Amino acid sequence: MTDFFKDIPALRYEGADSANDFAFRHYNPDEVVMGKRLEDHLRFAVAYWHSFAWPGTDPFGGQTFDRPWFGDAIDLAKLKADVAFEMFEILNAPYFCFHDADIRPEGADFAENTRNLEIIVDYLGEKMQVSRTKLLWGTANLFSHRRYMAGAATNPDPDVFAFGAATVKTCMDATLKLGGENYVLWGGREGYETLINTDLGREADQMARFLSMVIDYKHKIGFKGAILIEPKPQEPSKHQYDYDVATVYGFLRRYGLENEVKVNIEQGHAILAGHSFEHEIATAASLGIFGSIDMNRNDYQSGWDTDQFPNNVPEVALAYYEILKAGGFTTGGTNFDAKIRRQSIEPADLILAHAGAMDICARGLKAAAAMLEDGTLEAKRRERYAGWDAPAAKAMLTDATLESITERVLSEGINPTPRSGRQEALENLINRFV
Repeated sequence: MTDFFKDIPALRYEGADSANDFAFRHYNPDEVVMGKRLEDHLRFAVAYWHSFAWPGTDPFGGQTFDRPWFGDAIDLAKLKADVAFEMFEILNAPYFCFHDADIRPEGADFAENTRNLEIIVDYLGEKMQVSRTKLLWGTANLFSHRRYMAGAATNPDPDVFAFGAATVKTCMDATLKLGGENYVLWGGREGYETLINTDLGREADQMARFLSMVIDYKHKIGFKGAILIEPKPQEPSKHQYDYDVATVYGFLRRYGLENEVKVNIEQGHAILAGHSFEHEIATAASLGIFGSIDMNRNDYQSGWDTDQFPNNVPEVALAYYEILKAGGFTTGGTNFDAKIRRQSIEPADLILAHAGAMDICARGLKAAAAMLEDGTLEAKRRERYAGWDAPAAKAMLTDATLESITERVLSEGINPTPRSGRQEALENLINRFV
């Protein structure tokens, strides 16, 4: 045991009236909602990078966190893992997620990176043997090191492509060894800064080949989890090729990969793309590629990806409404890709941020479940499209032609009168639950 979280108790559910900071007020993992335990609905995961690897930097300032495990040494990486699993126990967290660079020291070359990764994966495996916390997903960091300044899969240098591909192999092996339920690809630098030095067609083909090899290797090693792409429109690249869910789907369809890959959707990235979180989730569900979510929020005044913990129940409820409507998570879950503020320097701040976020998500999911079980919102939606159930309307979507439709409009004297979308009434309906 370390003393990093000294005197911080394990969190328990105490109910909405509890005055205890170190307690859940709304998240009771054993509460049954729509026939399933809350823990099984939400499938919470702690993000290793923001919680244990991020030093508190921002674009204008350096490190503010003083963590005893910071540094490039195996012993420090093991200490980091010790602290991580102590936090998982305090939170009773069912899952965690990591990039390779979060858990291992950076080596001088690929061989040393791989040795370091294998040592720490074995160490994590030992800790998981005596912990209830499992791996939701693993991924490779193909964006932080300077070698990836022009991307990994889309890099103009084939050696960078090769280094990235080899790194992904080691991370997929690690994810399989630790029983991970998904593998994520986030191309933080897969895009461009300027078109004047970029070949869009070539880079798309490279990215598709890279992804195809990942899929092939998944099947070769018998990995049963989902391969997930995480969309993001920009930042750090001026334009990233995985801009949003629809863009990712178009790319997958173009290369015939739409049945092999799903998406991991982040709230902050959805906002940067000009969408709502629920829009991206609903789009993915409608296209059959919904997989998992990164739960966070942006500061709407800042205009960039601030990765804050969620605190808005109505926003969260609408997101979980679309998830529940789509059947809920399968291999995916709710990963807190969120970081405490750089002024929140105490160990307790890490715990309280996660506790509050878990309560917010529980409140949101329960509100979403109540809306679904009530059924009024879906009934109003069906009512709005009820005209399409008529035979003539159905025919327009099957065997009708422009000529036959024109003849019907003339013969029946069709002259439609606009009908209200009743947006405000539906917003009032939603507010009864949230």
